[in-house]
Amino acid sequence: MKIFQNERIVLTLDAGGTNFVFSALKGGKPITPLITLPSNSTDLEKCLENIIEGFKRVKKLLLPEKAVAISFAFPGPAEYEKGIIISPPNFPSFKEGVALGPMLEDYFNLPTYINNDGDLFTYGEAIGGFLPEVNKGFKEFGIKKEFKNLIGITLGTGFGAGIVINQEICAGDNSAGGEIWLMRNLLEPKIIAEESVSVRGIQSYYKDYSEESFELSPKDIFQIAVGDKNGNRKAAIMAYDSVAKVAAEALANVMNIIDGGVVIGGGIAGSSKLLLPQILKHLNGKIENRKKDRFNRIVSQAFSFEEQKTKQAFYKTAMTKIKVPFSTREIEFVEDKRVPVGISRLGTNNATMLGAYAVALSKSGRVLEKKEKV
Repeated sequence: MKIFQNERIVLTLDAGGTNFVFSALKGGKPITPLITLPSNSTDLEKCLENIIEGFKRVKKLLLPEKAVAISFAFPGPAEYEKGIIISPPNFPSFKEGVALGPMLEDYFNLPTYINNDGDLFTYGEAIGGFLPEVNKGFKEFGIKKEFKNLIGITLGTGFGAGIVINQEICAGDNSAGGEIWLMRNLLEPKIIAEESVSVRGIQSYYKDYSEESFELSPKDIFQIAVGDKNGNRKAAIMAYDSVAKVAAEALANVMNIIDGGVVIGGGIAGSSKLLLPQILKHLNGKIENRKKDRFNRIVSQAFSFEEQKTKQAFYKTAMTKIKVPFSTREIEFVEDKRVPVGISRLGTNNATMLGAYAVALSKSGRVLEKKEKV
């Protein structure tokens, strides 16, 4: 893909509530050592000073080369198109709203693009990760089909999502697309899905099911569930099953609106051995109407791309021929609808950086074209 041969450089940032990690990308890959500074999320002045300082240090490392843009993900809510951050929970000092993008544009004289991390993660996987792998398989099996839509979810401290439609980020008219964390919780309908699909969700379920008073880390609970550590294994498995059910129900709602593949990232995605089978089981389950008629939970059957057998089965679709009325012609088509579901191919951080790089190249290119016309 052309983006991986591109010589333009983009400054980027991984913005966490504890630390900021800065780097520069060329050809979709980091070309400088990572620079880490504390985020100082409770002190606005120190926070903004460190953002500027981090980019200054990266710029210095690049000399004599120069960057064409700044592009990164930052927690919302936000008006991303204008670069305004509006009181994100992990950054209490931003409660009055901060014009972060315009600040960086004025300071560095570079176009600056800020997006939701779920959107950039999904975009990166759509460009250079999961989606290209899916489409490569179609070519290898001689199937004239191409997936252009991708739903990305991130499982970690919180429950995030991003949507790519026709190879473009779908951020929404209010920069509020992909807010899956606010979906209603299947197991506890009065609360949001994120309370279950998160680090705290796993911990909470394990404590409830095990009736233990002390709190274990998700890693400990995972090791107990797979038998690598002593503990209440039944409770650990039940905890992961509960997380998977809530995640799958929220995902099913999205999949029935956005018809595309699904890629999963985030820290908890490492527990896919436990989560993915249950997510797929729920997605491929049934739902009823008042007459007790049963329907598939999602329109298309979901196939795991983490097992060679199910991945191969996804491509081995039966082609059907149908006659055209009042004609001798026949049309060939795939009768069974199906979607691929898999774990991040690039890693969450790398996919997010690639997404940020691609956004910058696309948008800064349009800005340069406009200037040349003027």
